[in-house]
Amino acid sequence: MLNFIKTFHKDEDGAVTVDFVVLTAAIVLLGIAVGTAISGGAGQLSNRITNDLVNQV
Repeated sequence: MLNFIKTFHKDEDGAVTVDFVVLTAAIVLLGIAVGTAISGGAGQLSNRITNDLVNQV
């Protein structure tokens, strides 16, 4: 039992998993923030392009 506790204490696989989960969550949140920040401008741009194409016909 003591040997199991020593190997469990030295094992770092769980820490690596936590690191990947935290990094993945940060990347997802960054993507959502960027998408939210540019969505208004992208909508306005698409409306201007649509109006310009309709007016040229």
